[in-house]
Amino acid sequence: MTRTLILTRHAKSSWADPAQDDHDRPLNDRGTGSARRIGDWLRDKGHLPDQVLCSSARRTRDTLKGMGIEAPTEVTSDLYHVTGNQILRVLSGATGQTVLLLGHNPGIAAFAAQIVSEPPEHPRFADFPTCATLVARFDIDDWSKLAWRMGEVIDFVIPRELPG
Repeated sequence: MTRTLILTRHAKSSWADPAQDDHDRPLNDRGTGSARRIGDWLRDKGHLPDQVLCSSARRTRDTLKGMGIEAPTEVTSDLYHVTGNQILRVLSGATGQTVLLLGHNPGIAAFAAQIVSEPPEHPRFADFPTCATLVARFDIDDWSKLAWRMGEVIDFVIPRELPG
């Protein structure tokens, strides 16, 4: 049995109000379009989650909404500005077969780099730009068995590569 992870960094957020609390920043227009394109790409590729783990920040929740992905969702502050190790701990408690996890850099980039056995040959993988999405498969039957360097990259994309 396998498990699949869809790892997505939030889409581009708005800095229109510099005094706004970081946790409460919404997406800007570009971010809204990017989220929609990533959602369409996931559906076209058949990468549909049966569980979503989402940071409690507004921009991650807005990204999920823009993606149009509907699955049982846990919104948690345990994914807000965390390290790769903290992401690993959260994901190890997942129950879905295909999990979409939405979070932030630098934790997402660090986690992505450490969770796959070989990174994709993509010039933007290391910095994991806004709304970048990694799809990786793991030869495990339970997320509690997840460990570093176990993942096989299935897909990696950034919104600018997609039509629309």
